Amino acid sequence: IVLTGAGDKAFVSGADISQFEGQRSSAQGVRYYEEISEGAQLHIQNSDKPVIAMIRGYCLGGGVNIALASDLRLVADDARFGIPAAKMGLGYRVSSTKNLVDTVGAANAREILLTARQFTATEALGMGLAHHVVPAAQLEALVMDTCAAIAANAPLTLRTAKRIIRELLKSPAEFDAPGCAALVKQCFESQDYTEGRRAFMEKRKPVFQGR
Repeated sequence: IVLTGAGDKAFVSGADISQFEGQRSSAQGVRYYEEISEGAQLHIQNSDKPVIAMIRGYCLGGGVNIALASDLRLVADDARFGIPAAKMGLGYRVSSTKNLVDTVGAANAREILLTARQFTATEALGMGLAHHVVPAAQLEALVMDTCAAIAANAPLTLRTAKRIIRELLKSPAEFDAPGCAALVKQCFESQDYTEGRRAFMEKRKPVFQGR
């Protein structure tokens, strides 16, 4: 799955501030908005399929949340990142802050949230907010090559890797060790594992079926 903006000016330029007075000026409105935003973020994070954020131009506010919920962030060199919550007095929700800290570390998260400034693609790369940065003209080719590389791999292994990484980022009390072990076992018992071994011995590319 590839997520990108319409055109090359922005991945997501953030919420429409002009609508805040009507949609986020009451406790009920804030709660409803947060539930919608949280739901979207969780759907991306919990997708069984790998999700790539293809980022050009501005990636601000909620756009950073979407990018952080994705598995890979492939970025054009003209991209700009920022979370301007502090400029508007917004409270940045816990789950989004955790995703930020898990990705860029506490020190960088502090700078991003406390300064509320915009960061270049190069700065984002140094923080771990971007996986790769290329000239804008090369971004689509990088995304297509990455998709092809992922698609050539065993689907059950990809799903298992995603799930285990998600679980490892949880607290020890929440970690689902039996669920992770069951997914690993399913991989070893799959037809794809047999196909992968045979393809390696026969020096050919494997043909995986996801079972």
